Amino acid sequence: MHPDLDRERSLARRLRELPEEAAQPYGWREFQRRSLARTRPAQGLAGGRAVATAGVLALGVIAVWARLGGWSPQPARPPSALTAPLPSSAAGHTAAMERWLASLPSEPAVVHVGTRAAVTGLEDRIAQVDDLLSAERLDQAHPARLLALQQARTRLVGALVQVRYAETLADESR
Repeated sequence: MHPDLDRERSLARRLRELPEEAAQPYGWREFQRRSLARTRPAQGLAGGRAVATAGVLALGVIAVWARLGGWSPQPARPPSALTAPLPSSAAGHTAAMERWLASLPSEPAVVHVGTRAAVTGLEDRIAQVDDLLSAERLDQAHPARLLALQQARTRLVGALVQVRYAETLADESR
């Protein structure tokens, strides 16, 4: 008589008519298929992520290389200063610095990234100047050009000696 009572009775009747155990929505094979379908797009992005990571890493390396590398030639000097040969005392001083550097271990016991980067950068610049000197000597270049390169090399070796000496002092203080 009351519509609320009829609704409750019809609902109870329908619930009793339901089967005791509900069927599974899908089986194991369907689960595996759906699982693989979900992971495929993520696997496709893995290659893109690797490329992006490599690109960021390459940009970082280029930034560090540009900051630490890049040998820039010294400004031109008057011709009278360039024609003077390298004094023998300067050559002897350079040889003494190189002998001292050769006596040091190639890698210190404790490596600090900033110091190591400075040492590596200076060594690379010295190697570049050495290559230029060799090329200029083979081309029988003007003596003023050779002198300028030798002076640049001497300054770089001196800077390397200072950095390695500071590194040695820091290692000994520990």
